Amino acid sequence: MIDSIPEGKELSPSTIEFADTSFHKLMPRRIHKVLLICSSYDAFILEEDGRIEEQIFKEYVSLNLRYPPNFYKVSSGQEALERLKTESFDLIISMLNIGEMDIFSLSHTFKELDPDTPIVVLTHFSREVSMKMEKEDLSAIDYVFCWLGNADLLLAIIKLIEDKMNADNDLLDIGVQAIILVEDSVRYYSSYLPNLYKVVLNQSRNFVREAVNEQQQNLRMRGRPKILLATTYDEAMELYDKYKNNLLGVVSDVSFKVNHRRDSKTRAGITLCKVIRREDPYMPFIFQSSDLNNKSVAEDLGAGFIHKYSKTLSHELIEYVREYFFFGSFKFVDPVTKTVIYEAHNLKTLCEALMNIPDESLYYHASHNHLSKWLFARALFPIAELFKSLQATDFADMGALREYVSRAINQYRLETGRGVIGKFNRNDYNEQLQISRIGEGSLGGKARGLAFIDMMLKKYNLFNKYEGVVINIPRSTIISTEFFDQFMEENKLYKYARTEETDAKILKRFIRAKLPNELVEDLRVFIRNVKNPIAVRSSSKLEDSYYQPFAGIYSTYMIPRVEDDEECLHMLVQAIKSVYASVFYASSRGYIFATSNVLDEEKMGVVLQEVCGTRHENLYYPTFSGVARSINFYPLGVESSHDGVASVAFGLGKFIVDGGMTMRFSPKHPKHLLQLSTPQMALRDTQRMFYALDLDPAAFTISTDDGVNLQRLEIDTKSNYEGMQHVASFYDSRDDMVRDYYQPSGWRIISFAQILKYGTFPLAEILNELLALCQKEMNSPIEIEFAVNFDVEPGQPKVFNFLQIRPIVENEEMEDLQIGQMSSDDALLYSNSALGHGVMEGIRSVVYVRPEAFDSAYTRQIAEDLEKINKTYKDKGEYYVLVGPGRWGSSDPWLGIPVKWPQISEARLIVECGLQNFRVDPSQGSHFFQNITSFRVGYFTINPFMDDGKFDVSILDSLPATFENKYIREVVLEKPLTIIVDGRNNRGIVNL
Repeated sequence: MIDSIPEGKELSPSTIEFADTSFHKLMPRRIHKVLLICSSYDAFILEEDGRIEEQIFKEYVSLNLRYPPNFYKVSSGQEALERLKTESFDLIISMLNIGEMDIFSLSHTFKELDPDTPIVVLTHFSREVSMKMEKEDLSAIDYVFCWLGNADLLLAIIKLIEDKMNADNDLLDIGVQAIILVEDSVRYYSSYLPNLYKVVLNQSRNFVREAVNEQQQNLRMRGRPKILLATTYDEAMELYDKYKNNLLGVVSDVSFKVNHRRDSKTRAGITLCKVIRREDPYMPFIFQSSDLNNKSVAEDLGAGFIHKYSKTLSHELIEYVREYFFFGSFKFVDPVTKTVIYEAHNLKTLCEALMNIPDESLYYHASHNHLSKWLFARALFPIAELFKSLQATDFADMGALREYVSRAINQYRLETGRGVIGKFNRNDYNEQLQISRIGEGSLGGKARGLAFIDMMLKKYNLFNKYEGVVINIPRSTIISTEFFDQFMEENKLYKYARTEETDAKILKRFIRAKLPNELVEDLRVFIRNVKNPIAVRSSSKLEDSYYQPFAGIYSTYMIPRVEDDEECLHMLVQAIKSVYASVFYASSRGYIFATSNVLDEEKMGVVLQEVCGTRHENLYYPTFSGVARSINFYPLGVESSHDGVASVAFGLGKFIVDGGMTMRFSPKHPKHLLQLSTPQMALRDTQRMFYALDLDPAAFTISTDDGVNLQRLEIDTKSNYEGMQHVASFYDSRDDMVRDYYQPSGWRIISFAQILKYGTFPLAEILNELLALCQKEMNSPIEIEFAVNFDVEPGQPKVFNFLQIRPIVENEEMEDLQIGQMSSDDALLYSNSALGHGVMEGIRSVVYVRPEAFDSAYTRQIAEDLEKINKTYKDKGEYYVLVGPGRWGSSDPWLGIPVKWPQISEARLIVECGLQNFRVDPSQGSHFFQNITSFRVGYFTINPFMDDGKFDVSILDSLPATFENKYIREVVLEKPLTIIVDGRNNRGIVNL
């Protein structure tokens, strides 16, 4: 074991913020136009043998660069001069022999025409050529290379010059790394550079696989290490002094000139190594020399050595660079024997290695800065910079170091996976990705909303903004719409689905069909990496679009996570096929037709999402769920319509979207709670049941009811469900008071008082910020769904899961409607709580539930009767006004008439009319309500018995009915009604 490490400072990765690397700012200067001066023979060799433009094109495509350089060939110096007088070029490459004109003299003329254009000379090398070169004035020549007909050299030349042009920006500003090559022999650096670029580009192609999607891969390719060439000691030191904080290592000759003005060579390479090692003892350094005696010197300095006369020189150079500069996998070694004990190929396996290698190996690599070198070589600059500054002595022991490094890597992986949609890879699953996609087709509306949320959270750095809370989206995998098409076509389902079979028969046929094998294999890997229950949500192309959000039309199933992966996979496959089937249910078809869409154009994506919550025996649910809107169509008291409104409930969110009784509040006024204004109101309007997922797999059966495996649990005086203590108060009957603290027995009031009144959780602050930012970014009022879980591991933050976002369709701005100038005395209907804006014309019919005959026990029958009436209007292409008691669209028949939207789709004004013993506040948290607003349907809430609005039912009763039964009357008038809704002042009126 290693000696104990001195007690160090406290370091915690939870406080680290990793800035995004600006890969898009890399390589701003490029070589686009190259003037090539060569004979016809050399041009032929390049075209036919070297295929230089083809190679350059391939390399640029791999870097996702649009415009590879174009080569413009001329065959003489005179022709080159003529082109340069009328055109500009980024690079001039010339052969040594170009006819009558001498390239060395001509180069000075070129520089006079354009001083910034680099000039490169290619020449075959011989003793005679070398002697000639030594006598020439090369001051106008940027580089001379030995040309042996290998087109790889031209690629290396272009990369070398681009690296030099962009070095300051990419290395100093962004953090890209570099390799310095020190060599004065034209022959050798002409051989080394193509090999160095080959290994660097291969390294880049390998490390980009860890990027989460193709866009990140293409951008990270730009972060490849650069190669900088020096031919003298002075040039090498200048490069080192400038870029020493961004160096992967140095490859150097042993003997070369100190500067260009000196004639004799010295053993400057050894001096260079010693100077660098004094500042950085662990800087990788590789010598290459023609003198084998220098090998022992290199070993004494702890450097690598390559013999220039070796028959495998190129191979040895590549292998040394890979090893010394930490290209390829990270090899953890035993510090004594240097044998490899663990090999890491990516960040995931690096974390696994860190938790398993011996302390001695970890100490060796950490103290030699190997981790940061390996990360730098893979363009992982933020995490590499963090590790570069660490010392083993910063930690009390090796366990602390191990924990810190692994947690920092995991946090970095998590952050790089945020704000992007990663590609699901079954062979290399990235469990840190927040959103991944299976397939290349459309994501669907709901999935697009999730991706937008993830981007928003990252853009505004909201994840950890609130102390003790993490704001996130649940880990989600999206199945794109292409698999829906494949599923439908392979199983020949389109023709069957168009027939108007019952929902049950459609579902049964879809369940018998087979999902594509490729998708099933991906799902098998997905299951192995999921620990929590899974929500299988619809994400169709039409869902949550701006003008016709299909809120709650399609199915969402939840399945438990059981130990048997194959059993879990079976349930998942069944749930996906059930979601697919829901596209063709009668209610879905009715909705599609009502929105003037075509059934064949609808495509279904699926979102697989880990359910927010905690297991409590055989139940699974979050502490509470909620829906919030940035616009409040029913502001109360001090609230305004722009303050927003939220509805929250204990347990799963299905209770809210189905229209159950929830706690309603404005995030701007969280203590203004109408439902708690009196004990009697609190008792009457409190939540009396909640939903939880049944974790027994036997509870999941095939059904058109997507809540088939959800338990509907009563909240009564004996209820003591885990988590309720955070949201409940109790009613003290002795003092007739609601006490704002929890008691295990007695009358439960789901009040959220501890959160909203006393701020035990910053719910209002979070919602205020999210609603404002999302409305700003979407340029539209919005609705969000969320879930919050308090039951987390000790020391871990509470979880706020942002589940969904959709735009709210606002009514058009119209001229002011002067309802105030109209008398309500003669009105058929009048409301001071109206939703909508504008004048509705051409409506002659009123369908109303007879107040005197209304019976809550028969609300389901009333819904069925209304569906039949609605169909007649649909067939005629006409609209009507609908009036009835209680809450329209509630899933609880005791709160109102439990209609689905297709059952009343032709109503253009819907009125909730309270009765003396049947008053229910409207729900703005239900999917039904969202559809009301998206279709721009007028919506009145009136309670005439409280002098809140008016419904003169006697007028309708006096008119003949076109339809009448025990509960419903339909009246058709001779002239259209006058219907005006002033949404800005929340008033509405209907006159005969």
